[in-house]
Amino acid sequence: MNISDIPFGVTDWSQIQPTEHAGETGMAYWRTCQFGALRVRMVEYTAGYLADHWCKKGHILLCLEGELHTELDDDRRFVMTPGMSYQVADGAEAHRSSTSTGARLFIVD
Repeated sequence: MNISDIPFGVTDWSQIQPTEHAGETGMAYWRTCQFGALRVRMVEYTAGYLADHWCKKGHILLCLEGELHTELDDDRRFVMTPGMSYQVADGAEAHRSSTSTGARLFIVD
């Protein structure tokens, strides 16, 4: 990855209005900033959230709070807890997220 043409800046995530994204069950609330080609998000999933799609977008994801369950389309499953991260390339393993307790994530894609 080559990060270019982005001047130094500070983001106060509490000042960014969240957008709502319904899952198959539960809700996701995204606070999103775009920096050139990079999308950076603070995402909160409600308890009982299940994604409504299999994602093929690449991400770097850091779990900040709660517990996130990530399922790959080959049936592998991972549990992310605070301080854990994952990374996946565009077009690599399709994945989807769920949480029974809720989770807060920091995602770069």
